[in-house]
Amino acid sequence: MQFLNTIIKKAVFALGFLPLMLFAQPKDNSPYSRFGFGDIADNNFVASQTMGGLGATFHSGYDINVVNPASLAYLRATSFDIGIQARNSSFTERNGNQAEIWTGNISYISFAFPLQNVVNDILDRKKRDYSFGMGFTLKPFTRVGYDVSSTILLDDIGAVERNFQGSGGIFDFTWSTGFRYKQFSAGVNLGYLFGQNLTQNIIRLADINSETALLEERFGYRGFLWRAGALYTLNLGSGVKDKDSLVKKDRRITFGIHGNSQSGLSTDLTTFEGTAAFFQGNAVNRDTLSSSTQTDIRSNLPSELGVGATFYSGEKLSLGVNYTMTNWSQANYSLVNGNLKDTYKLSFGGYIRPNYKSVGNYFSRVYYRFGGFFHKLPTEIPANNGVDLEDMGLTFGLGLPFFYQRKISHANLGLTLGLKGRNTVIEERYVRLTFSFTFNDDEWFIKRKYN
Repeated sequence: MQFLNTIIKKAVFALGFLPLMLFAQPKDNSPYSRFGFGDIADNNFVASQTMGGLGATFHSGYDINVVNPASLAYLRATSFDIGIQARNSSFTERNGNQAEIWTGNISYISFAFPLQNVVNDILDRKKRDYSFGMGFTLKPFTRVGYDVSSTILLDDIGAVERNFQGSGGIFDFTWSTGFRYKQFSAGVNLGYLFGQNLTQNIIRLADINSETALLEERFGYRGFLWRAGALYTLNLGSGVKDKDSLVKKDRRITFGIHGNSQSGLSTDLTTFEGTAAFFQGNAVNRDTLSSSTQTDIRSNLPSELGVGATFYSGEKLSLGVNYTMTNWSQANYSLVNGNLKDTYKLSFGGYIRPNYKSVGNYFSRVYYRFGGFFHKLPTEIPANNGVDLEDMGLTFGLGLPFFYQRKISHANLGLTLGLKGRNTVIEERYVRLTFSFTFNDDEWFIKRKYN
């Protein structure tokens, strides 16, 4: 029970302090996040990300997947999962200017558990046709972080320095549940959205030493988001015997679907226009020309539909493909910078696990994951002259099992090599490193027996 107490303490601490931790992370610096709602966060956790993003069909007895909540019904142990990422981005403009930036963030924190204990069933020699799972997750929905400067020369005025800054994001706190009966499972996510963005447009006439003009906008967001999903596993029967484990491989295909309709988002907007002096990046000594506040500005978030299929050959091999489309043109949001387009994402990937029962060779029990993705993004940047903003990449990962106080847990390492904004005004080549710990415990809801 010591591990159980430890995991509860970690979950309570993290859920209580994560909002502060998230806001305290190193600032993102993505010029694309100036447009639309910002950069849309990936809902896949590290284990799924390293397979290209197979959220529609991924399920595991020990890993959490909230893209398709039906997967929670397959959990065999309580899971506490926290993910982080670091990203090295190299930006190249059409004129040849280049910049290299390191950023990092907490990606998500999630806590999920089965509502029955498989240990009880083993002790009672019972086989269930049904199971339930439930979870709670806190993760980003969007991220905003940019700091872009430019200088132009005007007749009779001289140099005009312009600086655009933005920070913040929207966060998603989600309750999830899933139910399984035999080969079919279904689930639902109910999420609350909250957060704020701060944008600043700073103009200074350098040659005449004028005061700095400032246009500042603060956006406060709140809303609800839901998602439903289903999984069905088609058993293909046993194949050839596995020479390592001396048992036949169980071959199966899992089909998955998830989606949601449009949902509402409310925004409060405070606008400041005037002049200000800046000290250590913060505006001080403001002289207000105008200030206004608008509350409860209503808009819509888009509907989404994702489908996929994954083939499994025992515990050794998995290969899958997912397709997701999101109707961002339905957003109907007048406050974003630029238009939003409908998007899609195509993902493929899988894993190889040589022999999960191996005792003498640890690396035979490791998950070797791989995948790729092509994502058309919703942001429309005017200077791109109609060229779509795309994000594509290859993913690789390791799922490293380990025992902590006699409990099986996992550390997941991931590497993404990506290209974003191909043939646009700013092209980004990036390397993303991801890492997560998934701590598991199988003593929840266990029935104690005494002789």
